[in-house]
Amino acid sequence: MEKKIIKFRDFLVPLVLSGEKDSTWRLFDDKELRVGDEVDLINWNTKEKFADAALIEVREKELGQLEPEDFDGHEKFESEEAMYESYRTYYGDGVTPQTIVKIIRFKLQ
Repeated sequence: MEKKIIKFRDFLVPLVLSGEKDSTWRLFDDKELRVGDEVDLINWNTKEKFADAALIEVREKELGQLEPEDFDGHEKFESEEAMYESYRTYYGDGVTPQTIVKIIRFKLQ
């Protein structure tokens, strides 16, 4: 079975490597990411692998239901609207407060 991958934009790579970022959010997850998965972390911009990680927590909720603790280990947004704009950039205009987000906590190996 092929190892699953999670891609990060290059500005996030240093945050992941430093341990400051140990959580990522994914919308419309087509990889069926689960606790226990071992994944390759890939720099989206260069396509190069920069780390191995294990998924230690995976849960889902609507974007509009996010609470402050859901942001632990994740980069912050200056406003709720900035968060939606960011995710619309990646996933298209269909991102709404009802969109399901998969909150993924990982540990570098």
